[in-house]
Amino acid sequence: MSIKHPPKAKKIPKELVIHNDVRVDDYYWLNEKENKDVISYLEAENDYYNALTGHTKDFQESLFQEMKGRIKEDDSSVPYKLNDYWYSTRYVIGGEYPLYSRFKHSLEATEEIMFNCNDMAKGHDYFSLGGIAISPDNKLAAFGVDTVSRRQYTLQIKNLETGAILEDKIENTTGGGVWANDNETLFYTRKDPVTLRSDKIYKHKLGTPTSDDVLIFHEKDDTFSTFIYRTKSKKYLVIGSFSTLTSEFQILSTDNPDGKFEVFSPRVRGLEYTIFHYEDSFYILTNKDKAENFKLMRTSEEKTYSEHWIEFIPHRQEVLLEDIDIFKEYYVLSERENGLNKIRIVRWDGAEEYFLPFKSETYTAYVGSNPDFDTEILRYSYNSMTTPSSVIDFNMRTKAKEVKKEQEVLGGKFDKENYKELRLWATARDGEKIPMSVVYRKDTILNKDTPILQYAYGSYGSTIDPYFSTVRLSLLDRGFVFAIAHIRGGEYLGRRWYETGKLLKKKNTFTDFIDCSKYLIEQNMTSANHLYAMGGSAGGLLMGAIINMQPDIYNGIIAAVPFVDVVTTMLDDSIPLTTGEYDEWGNPNEKEYYEYMKSYSPYDNVIAQEYPNMLVTTGLHDSQVQYFEPAKWVAKLRELKTDNHLLLLNTNMEAGHGGASGRFESLREVAKEYAFLLDLEGKIA
Repeated sequence: MSIKHPPKAKKIPKELVIHNDVRVDDYYWLNEKENKDVISYLEAENDYYNALTGHTKDFQESLFQEMKGRIKEDDSSVPYKLNDYWYSTRYVIGGEYPLYSRFKHSLEATEEIMFNCNDMAKGHDYFSLGGIAISPDNKLAAFGVDTVSRRQYTLQIKNLETGAILEDKIENTTGGGVWANDNETLFYTRKDPVTLRSDKIYKHKLGTPTSDDVLIFHEKDDTFSTFIYRTKSKKYLVIGSFSTLTSEFQILSTDNPDGKFEVFSPRVRGLEYTIFHYEDSFYILTNKDKAENFKLMRTSEEKTYSEHWIEFIPHRQEVLLEDIDIFKEYYVLSERENGLNKIRIVRWDGAEEYFLPFKSETYTAYVGSNPDFDTEILRYSYNSMTTPSSVIDFNMRTKAKEVKKEQEVLGGKFDKENYKELRLWATARDGEKIPMSVVYRKDTILNKDTPILQYAYGSYGSTIDPYFSTVRLSLLDRGFVFAIAHIRGGEYLGRRWYETGKLLKKKNTFTDFIDCSKYLIEQNMTSANHLYAMGGSAGGLLMGAIINMQPDIYNGIIAAVPFVDVVTTMLDDSIPLTTGEYDEWGNPNEKEYYEYMKSYSPYDNVIAQEYPNMLVTTGLHDSQVQYFEPAKWVAKLRELKTDNHLLLLNTNMEAGHGGASGRFESLREVAKEYAFLLDLEGKIA
C-alpha cells in the first residue's frame, strides 16, 4: 500500500427510506463485523495511520514515559470504613491494575487482599473488575469481570475467609450485586443480550443453580433501564427504573428478601425523582411541580406516593440541587450556582447550617464516598485546573479538616504556581453567555500563534467540571492552552442549560462551541491555524457537527469513539442504548425529529469542502458507539473532502468504548492524540 493513497472503502449503495425520504448509504455494509472485508478495511486504515504517523512513534513513546513518570506507581486510595472494616485500593510498581484490600477494625491490622487484578487480568487483552459487593456479615464478595470491553460482566462470588471462588457464575450482568441481610440472597441486574439494555432484576440464592434464579422485575419499556441498590440506612433494597426524563422506584425491606417489592411512586412521564431513607422517612430529590433545578421533598415510609410528598427544600431558580448525602446527625447538599460546586452542611435538628468555603474563580469540589452513616466526618474532594486533587476529611461538628491525601505529581518539575487558570465568557449568537475554563503556563504568550485545544462534551446533562490532569501537563508545558467549553447540553449553569441543548434545540450545543472558538480567535488568544478541538462519544458528534458547519476555524480535531451516524443509529432499535436515547435526541420515527436530526447528523452532512486535519479513534468491541459509525464517516469524508489535510482512523481491535483497560496502557492512546496535535504544531522534539 502506498503511503500516498489512503484506503478506499468500496461503495455498496443501500437505500434507507422513511417519511417518504430516501437516504443512500454507500458504506452501510461496514456494520458487518464478521465480514472479512470489513476487518480488512479497518486494518488497512490502521496501516495507513501507522505509515503516516511513523515519524512520531519515538515521540509517542517519550510522551508516554513522561506522562507515566508523573504518576505514582505504587499509589493507594484513602481507606474508608464500612461494617468494621477499612477498605483500600492500591497499585504496585509495574502493575497495570489495582489490588483491592481490607483491614479488620483498624489500618494496623493484617492486610487482606480480596482481589489482585494483575493476576486476574493475565491472558486477557482487556480486563475490568465490576462493582464489589460485600455481604453484611463481611464473609462474601460478589464481583463482576469483563474481558471483552462490552460492559457485559460475569458475576461471581468469593468467600473472603477461604479465598475460594464459589461455583455460582452468572453471565451478562452489569457487574456487582446487592445482598439482603440474610447473607445468602443476592440480587443482580442482567442485560438484554442484543441491545445490552439493563432490563431484568434477578434473585439468586447461594448454593442453588443459577438456572433457578428468580426473575424479580422485568423493565419491559425499552426506553427505560433498571438497577438495584440498598439504602445507606441498610433498611431497604431499592429497584430503580430510569429513562432520560422519567424515573420510578420499588422498595423492599432488606430483612425480607423473599417479599414483594412495592412501587414507591408510579412513573409519570417527565417526573424525575431519587429517594434517600432516614429514620422513618424518605427524602426525595425531584423536579415535581416544574422544579426545573430540582427540590427536596419528604414523605413517611407508609405513604410514599407523590401526592403525599411534602416540600423540604424549595426549588430555586439560580441553584441546581444535584445530590444529598445523609448522616445520622447531618445531611449534606451538593449544589451548583453560576457553574460552581457548593457543599452545604445542615444539622437535622436545624441548629446549624453552613457552606464549605471555596475561594477560587474556577474549581471542582464534590462529596466523595461516605458509606458510614454514623459518623460526623464528611469526605470530599477538591481540585482545579492548576491544583492537584485532594481528599479531605471534614469534621462537620468541629469544622476541623484533615487533608488525607494530595495527588502527587512526580518528576520534580511540577509547581502549580507556574500555571494560570481563568474563566472566560463568550457571547453566543443568541446572546447567551457561554463559560469556558482555561489553563496554561504563565510563560505562554497568548497571541494568534498560540495553540489552543478546546474540549467539550455537551450532552445528557453531563457536566465537564474544570479538573486537574497530570497528563495534560505534557501539552501545557509545550505551549498549549487547554480550554473546556461549558456549552449547552450539559448542566454547568443549571437544568435549563441542559434543556436548551437537546432534542429540537440540539444545535445550540454545536453553535455554542463554535462561538467559543470564535471568541478565542477574536480575543487574539489563537487563530484558525492553531486552534484544535476534541471530543469523545457524544462529544465526537459535536466534533462532526462543528467541522461540517465551520471547518475553516480549526487546524485539527480529535474525535474519539464518535457518535456520528445519528439518524441511522436512532432508527435501529437493536443497537445498544438506542431506545433509551429518544428523550435526548428525539425519536426519528416521528417526522419532525427525523428532519431535525438529519439536518445536523455529521455523517449525513458531509459535503465536498475542505476539512481540518483529523484523527478519529474507535474500538472494535465498542458497545456504546459501534465501530462502524466512525468507519463509515471516515470513508465518506475520504470520498468527498477537497483538501490534502490528514484524515486518520485508528481502531483498537481489542477494546471497546473506554479504550485500553490498564491504567498505563491507556496513556499510550493519549500519547497518540497529543503527538497528532504537537506534530501539526511542529513541536515534536
